[in-house]
Amino acid sequence: MPVFLPFALPDISEDEVSEVVDSLRSGWLTTGPKTKQFENDFAAYLGDGVETISVNSATSGLHLALDAIGIKPDDEIITSPFTFAATAEIIRYFDAHPVFVDIDPQTLNIDPNKIESAITSKTKAIIPVHFAGLACDMVHIHKIAQKHHLMIIEDAAHAFQSTYHDSLIGQLNSDITVFSFYATKTITTGEGGMIVTKNPKIAERCKIMRFHGISKDIFDRYVSKKPSWFYEIVAPGYKYNMPDIAAAIGIHQLKRANKMLNKRQSMASKYDQGLKDLPLILPPHPPKEDVHSWHLYVIQLTNEAKINRDRFVEMMMEKGIGCGVHYIPLHIHPYWRDKYQLKPNDFPHSLDAYQRIVSLPIYTKMSEEDQTRVIETIKSIWNI
Repeated sequence: MPVFLPFALPDISEDEVSEVVDSLRSGWLTTGPKTKQFENDFAAYLGDGVETISVNSATSGLHLALDAIGIKPDDEIITSPFTFAATAEIIRYFDAHPVFVDIDPQTLNIDPNKIESAITSKTKAIIPVHFAGLACDMVHIHKIAQKHHLMIIEDAAHAFQSTYHDSLIGQLNSDITVFSFYATKTITTGEGGMIVTKNPKIAERCKIMRFHGISKDIFDRYVSKKPSWFYEIVAPGYKYNMPDIAAAIGIHQLKRANKMLNKRQSMASKYDQGLKDLPLILPPHPPKEDVHSWHLYVIQLTNEAKINRDRFVEMMMEKGIGCGVHYIPLHIHPYWRDKYQLKPNDFPHSLDAYQRIVSLPIYTKMSEEDQTRVIETIKSIWNI
């Protein structure tokens, strides 16, 4: 059997390794100077006017975002069922309720045409998810939010470097955007995330709540040359800060981000060309002026395919190639199904996509030979 090709691997260079070693030798293992640098570098990458608050995961970032906008028990938040668990579970942390809206079958993003009918007097916010790195229809979503006085928190876990109407995700007029730096993302810190906002009050609240509700920055207290031991706890906060060891990786990942994006774009193009004549629906592209991050390359098997999705994944694994399925829609998981009495066909486009989708390997450590192997293996499944 050939060497196994995993679904994803992080792309770590010697620069990241050296920076982590420097952190270990410096004595700053937790939040410190490198976390500050990473936040500043990330803000500079996105451009003027944004504040950046690093956290230990995108999940914690979404949790802090909902806290910052004042979500209360029984409030309702509109989002997509076609997403990872974190998008909805953070709503339940507040005893609030996710209200799912089905996806557009072409983009696999939340269908903005269905949002307004889901709004009630309890609706407080919308969480659009930029699936795979393709931006949602944010003009439409913003119009709905403005009309109904709703907040917008963008789940941009897949969308670092993606653009919408030629603006980077993170620079739109949403209230908050949250990015992920998990090990499989387009840039990584191992575990980690970043909250981005243009609202100083939201930024301040997130900074306080990410570290136990303490009223002053813990790093500033420890580097002060004057006695500065005194602090006040102003709210029951959390332990969500990013350590310097993680930020050390992020500093150099960010420096290489454009190069890695170019590689992902090239890989997506190669898949497009290599798979175009097969019984597959290939992933949608953004308008010409915009950028897809290509965090995921998600194909869908058509009705003309000889096998179903599960067998396709098994056959790829038999040939030594790992694939993913993103995602099992939330409404068919036991918790959400039972909590809200949901049925599989309540969100038919999400269900249909789930039954067809496969995420192919797309990561910058893959060689051209690796990708050719994936394409030729898929062709061999259909004897082409």
